Amino acid sequence: MRSSHTAARVDAAFDDVNLVSQAGLVPVMRLAQRAGLGEAADRLVRLPGSVGAHAGAKVGSIVAGMVAGADSIEDLDVLRHGGLPRLFTGVRAPSTLGTFLRSFTWGHVRQVDALARHCVASLAQLAPGFAATAGRTVLDLDSTIARVFGYAKQGAEYGYTRQRGLHPLLAVASTESTAPVIVGTRLRRGAAGSGKAAAGFLTEALSATRAAGASGEIVVRADSAFYSAAVIAACLRAEARFSITTVLNPTIRAAIASIPETAWIPIAYPQAIYDEQTRQWISDAEVAETTYTAFNNRTTNMPVTARLIVRRVKDKNVDRQQSELFTAWRYHACFTNSNEDLITAEARHRGHAIVEQVIADLKDSALAHLPSGKFTANAVWLTCAAIAHNLTRAAAALASVFHAKARTGTIRRHLINVPARIARSARRILLHLPAHWRWQHAFTTLFYATHDPPAA
Repeated sequence: MRSSHTAARVDAAFDDVNLVSQAGLVPVMRLAQRAGLGEAADRLVRLPGSVGAHAGAKVGSIVAGMVAGADSIEDLDVLRHGGLPRLFTGVRAPSTLGTFLRSFTWGHVRQVDALARHCVASLAQLAPGFAATAGRTVLDLDSTIARVFGYAKQGAEYGYTRQRGLHPLLAVASTESTAPVIVGTRLRRGAAGSGKAAAGFLTEALSATRAAGASGEIVVRADSAFYSAAVIAACLRAEARFSITTVLNPTIRAAIASIPETAWIPIAYPQAIYDEQTRQWISDAEVAETTYTAFNNRTTNMPVTARLIVRRVKDKNVDRQQSELFTAWRYHACFTNSNEDLITAEARHRGHAIVEQVIADLKDSALAHLPSGKFTANAVWLTCAAIAHNLTRAAAALASVFHAKARTGTIRRHLINVPARIARSARRILLHLPAHWRWQHAFTTLFYATHDPPAA
């Protein structure tokens, strides 16, 4: 592709007040309005003084900017260009939003957490296919390091990655037919352990998952950082199943050693080959299980007996210059009370990796930065990023089957960041969108799904 004109015949001018570059914000923020984002924020977020006035408009401005791709407070000014002020009211300036964020205390942050849970439940009712209903729902717990570079940020410390940052905790709910939805966030200092405060956080996340319509079985998945008596007790109190990677301590190793060699079953794994004659996998990975009682010690004294499912993989880090006398294995164990068969339960546990995609999506948008020097402001920013993520997911579920499971970056390119020209006719606003837009059918489906009268 090349330019169709010479350089001397092309010019540029920022002078059209009827152009917008994010026409997709119109249906998305209409969906937020139907979900009661503004009204709920006015009701739940109660900051003292004039800075707390019109909380719904301010939270809505932050979320809308994040939906459009803003990853800093200054980027929120994207909402005030061209014709967007004609399409939206109550848009606040970045300076006003920065002051609003910095005025939060931890108690007010918890009010925004309640707002996020309200939005998940409301969006689940408005967007079929957005969240789970009947059937099995998987709730994944994980944490990540949000790297920062300024030494003035409160709570920024060196964590397990040896990078300076803050340490968010996330809870993500999904099913086989729906994309991941964030049902809980919690910002912690950088040096906090991955499992710090996880039990109470999990209890809230399980409640939010139920409120979002998950009426069937819930399975909690997590890595070894969350292997604790408190986390498993929280699962059992909520009548949820658990599948948590264990640490390979001496008792776990002894339980693995007790598994007979004949109990190991080859499984489908990268580079595995299926033998049609024996109807078995020829694989470098095998699984087996045994019964194990965890936390039966003087410290916790909260014994839980369940299945210990173990996957062993041939160790590739061996000296190839000499023949091995015996196969060296690497072991990965998970503690679970799943009622599924061995192969299915082990494969489902490996599906925990889905939470990494959610973290990547967040870091590709609003969580690319934690923009404030104040810890509580960054905590609100994290929660608003989760609201924006869920709102984008709900809009995509209304648009098409493809977009329902697409990355949020793809959704922004296809459905949000669409240029348009505003025109008026017969007291109606008409958005003129690009002809031959590749995803115009999905955009139109989303637009009229959010602009039809609400169901009675």
